[in-house]
Amino acid sequence: MMVGKGGTDVADCVTLRSRSEDDTRRFGARLAGTLRGGDLLGLRGDLGSGKTCFVRGLAEGLGIAVRKVRSPTFTLVNEYSGGRLPLYHIDLYRLSPSPVDRMALREYLDGHGVCAVEWFERLGEAAPHLDIAFTYVSTDEREIVVSADGSRYSAVLTQLRNG
Repeated sequence: MMVGKGGTDVADCVTLRSRSEDDTRRFGARLAGTLRGGDLLGLRGDLGSGKTCFVRGLAEGLGIAVRKVRSPTFTLVNEYSGGRLPLYHIDLYRLSPSPVDRMALREYLDGHGVCAVEWFERLGEAAPHLDIAFTYVSTDEREIVVSADGSRYSAVLTQLRNG
């Protein structure tokens, strides 16, 4: 996996090239070591681009059994415990949340754990978060661009670059 400082459009970002599911999972585990309770991760990318694989890495890095992690496409939210922090895994693929839905998600979005939201753009909110965009490069390669929305997440990017 190659890591580099981001390009011209987003001043504060880290770009990675993942050449396997293991690369994507390892990056998630590495990122988990920089996270703390209340952190919000906005995951964006096409179906099959690696979002759930990345969340498995987050779980691993938080000390949660990876075998528990499944895509919450049909359940909306999966909550994983047993690690350093709880992990809330939300998938908005089948939902464009109404204000009532967003209020119901507050327990997770503002919770004490790490909240990873797939299809984050459908949430329709601008809360500070770590934005993680997954893009197909080829069958066996993905580009992952991590950018910060807020000073807390700029600090996370600094840790990623230096660690």
